[in-house]
Formats: sequence, structure tokens, C-alpha cells
Amino acid sequence: MSTLTIESIEAIHDTARQFIDLMGERTVFAFNGKMGAGKTTFIKAICEVMGVQETVNSPTFSIVNEYEAADGRIIYHFDCYRITKTQEALDLGAEEYLYSGNLCFIEWSENIAPLLPDSLVTVEIEEVENGKRDVKIN
Repeated sequence: MSTLTIESIEAIHDTARQFIDLMGERTVFAFNGKMGAGKTTFIKAICEVMGVQETVNSPTFSIVNEYEAADGRIIYHFDCYRITKTQEALDLGAEEYLYSGNLCFIEWSENIAPLLPDSLVTVEIEEVENGKRDVKIN
């Protein structure tokens, strides 16, 4: 397990760079944390550091957004908060995304738990003192 710290919103891109360095060949990441912990904000920072040109925002209503990094890698950003049944995720083609070999950053992954690959990396984001966030990568 690795733990990174987001010292402040101004330093979030530094932490995103550290996270990218730790990703290795792994592609599916579940970002967990309470509502407002900073999951979307951290994913946005990761995408920005990776050179995504599009505006990165939460796919709350579309469930999944697709971005392209500067190096051509495809990034799928899921927000599964509104998914209540596994079948809804299947209908969206979630398995095709998850097993595509492309990067998948998932918020509220517990709502699609039966579909997640064994290679899933969990990323716990927790607010600590003074607005800092701990990012624990398992």
C-alpha cells in the first residue's frame, strides 16, 4: 500500500503526478471516499496532468465520460452513484469499458462490484486536518 498526501488544492497536480508514477501497467482504479472527499477533483487533476484537453467533470448523469490523454491513451471516468442494479451497468456496456485495457477511473464502484476485475486497484481518499487529503492506494 502507498499513501500520498494532497497538501492543498494548489498542490493537487503534484500528487496527481506521484499517483500516475505509481499506476504502472494497472488500468482499473476504484476511487472511494465520502461524498465531498475529493474523488472527482483528484481524477480531474490526474487527467489534466495526463494532458486531457477536454473539460473533465463528474459523469453523474452520463455515468461514464471518455477522455483522451496527450499520449493517446483513452481514459474512462465512471460515476456509478446513480446505478442501483448491476443490470443498469451491463446495459451501459460497463464490462466492455472495464476489460478494454484502457484506463478506468471509477467513483462509487461498490454499485457495480460484481463486474469489477480482480486486478482492481482501490484508492481511498480521506479528508484529514486543514483540508489535506490522504490518498491510500492498495
